[in-house]
This record gives sequence, structure tokens and C-alpha cells, in this order.
Amino acid sequence: MSESQSTGRDALRSARRVVIKIGSALLTNDGRGLDAEAIGGWVDQIASLHARGVEVVLVSSGAVAEGMARLGWVSRPSAVYELQAAAAVGQSGLSQCYEGHFARHGLRSAQVLLTHDDLSDRKRYLNARSALRTLVALRVVPVINENDTVVTDEIRFGDNDTLGALVANLLEADALLLLTDQEGLFDADPRHDPEARLISEGRADDPALAAVAGDGGALGRGGMTTKVRAARLAARSGALTVIASGRQASVLTRLAEGETLGTLLMPDHAPLAARKRWLAGQLQVRGTLVLDDGAVEVLHRHGSSLLPVGVRRAEGAFKRGDMVVCVNEQGARVAKGLVNYGSDEARRIVGQPSHRIEALLGYMESPELIHRDNLVII
Repeated sequence: MSESQSTGRDALRSARRVVIKIGSALLTNDGRGLDAEAIGGWVDQIASLHARGVEVVLVSSGAVAEGMARLGWVSRPSAVYELQAAAAVGQSGLSQCYEGHFARHGLRSAQVLLTHDDLSDRKRYLNARSALRTLVALRVVPVINENDTVVTDEIRFGDNDTLGALVANLLEADALLLLTDQEGLFDADPRHDPEARLISEGRADDPALAAVAGDGGALGRGGMTTKVRAARLAARSGALTVIASGRQASVLTRLAEGETLGTLLMPDHAPLAARKRWLAGQLQVRGTLVLDDGAVEVLHRHGSSLLPVGVRRAEGAFKRGDMVVCVNEQGARVAKGLVNYGSDEARRIVGQPSHRIEALLGYMESPELIHRDNLVII
């Protein structure tokens, strides 16, 4: 085993927050509805991870396939409204199945339906992040799926591999685990080439990986192409990705123990470094926060969050989650980051201690104007 591979597998052992995506081919009995026994097995493994203190967020396909089975449809329809109907019928069954299995372990689950638009609009992105972080903090397992019932373009073009990667970015997860019906990513199609070899490890941004990725099956929308793309997306926030067979016994717990299974795709940078570089690369800013000398000193020396008490004034029109630049009283740029309050609210709380925020605004989203994880010194 190479040194980099050892490091990657060790990182899996130490992962404290993981996003797990399970595909349609695994969740269904060849299109005959949900495979409740198999789902129970993965839930058992997730419960084991929970017992070790690992925070788990589950992205699950299967709603359309379950709806097809309940409606007696043998093949996946092409009409959008029929796919929407299947998703609506199947989603309740999918949620009930997970809820029942998690209850066996004394765990609660929560259904969360998202679209890619929810994660591209900054306000909705922050709302989704707050809700999911709260669920995770309450030791609830979020079960996330695309909202196929109402969003047409996700049914036609979306995939839950990509959604899993976006959720990993959203929650700054340590790892994205993509469970499929294949052992991992091969250097050729193993269904047609008996000499195909499993790629044990690679770099998420390696362009050569796209050349060996394949297409999806009849039930699922995402093949290896979407999984490689998802690994690249997850790497933006520093998360590693594993593509592995969900049919291997105890696959999740074995991966968590560092066993060499599937294909490990590593990011080029650690999570915090990757996020800081993303922040540093954002060119468009919506407003300016003018800091006093004390706040500038604290940011430079200690890398702390920016509290409203250290801000002299807020300039410009910005919304919660927008990028703003921080300057000293002479106008020199000090830092930039994602602000937790809009410009109107910021002007009301600047210069005030954090414990006064709720009294001034009627609520407190956060004690910081900018959290240190969303702040980069420039």
C-alpha cells in the first residue's frame, strides 16, 4: 500500500461526518419495489457508525423505482408527469421504510427533499445548512432525496451522486461514500471486459478518470460518470470520496475501519484549506465592513470569528450569505468572508456585544457577523 493510500484510508477511520449515498439499483428488488431487508442492513451499519460518534447524512434514491412498483409499471416512463407521479407515490414508502429500520436502533430519521436550486440559491443554501446541522446535532439521521415530484429538470438531468456531493460541501463532511452495484471504478467496463482492473485509489481531479467512467442502468440515472463528477465536487470542500459496492458485507463499517474496499478518490487539499481557497477565489463582493483596530488585531493574530462589537460600520447592500470585504479604518483590505446577517441587520448590531443581538433584532442567527470558517485573511 502506498503512503498516500494509507493516509487516505486512515482519513476514513478518523472521519467524524460522512455523507452516504445509496443508489436505486441497490435499494430495489430489480424494479419490484424496495428491498427492505437490504435497507435494514445498511441502517444497521449506519447505527454502528452512530454509536462510534460518526455523524451520518444519508442521500437515498429509490422513490421513483418504489413508485413504479406500487403503480405496477414495469419500465421507467419517459413522460415527466408520470415520473413526478411515481416519485410522489414512492417517496412515502421510502421514508416509512427508513423510519421503521432506524427505530429498531432507537434512532430518529428525518425526510429532507432538496433540489439543486436549493443549494445554488445562497439564502436557501444557508437555510438548508442550518436545518441539516440542527438535525445532525440532535443525533437525527437526515434522509435526503431530490424533490422529483415538483422539479422537472432534476428528473431529466439530475442525479443523487451530484446531490450527495453538494450535501457534502454544504455540511463540510469529511467523506462522501457512494454505494453502487459495482465494486468500484474500473479501468475498463467489467461487464464486457474480463481483464478490467479495479482502480483502488486516484485523485478526484484526475481527468483520466472520466475516460473510464460508464453510464447508468435502467433504474438509476447516474453511472460512474456522475460518481467521478461527484468526487470532483466533493473535493472542493476537501472531502474524500469512496465508490464501493453496497452488496459487500458490512461495507460501511469496514470502510470506516480503513479497509481497502472500492475506489478511493482523494482531494488535493485538506478540508479547511480547500474552503479557504474557495473563499479567497471569490471575486464578487456585495458590501464592506469597516473594522476597528482591535478587531483587525484579533483577526490577524488569532484567526478568530468577526464579532459585531469590532465593526465600526457596514456599507453597501448585502444579504445573509453574501461575500463582503473587511477593511480597516484607513480603507486597507483585511479579510473577506460570508456574512451571517444582511446589511440592514448588520447596521443595527455593529459595535454591539453579541449578547445584545437578539434584543436588537428579535432573533439571533449567530453570535458572529462572520464565522472564522467562512473568513479568509487577505
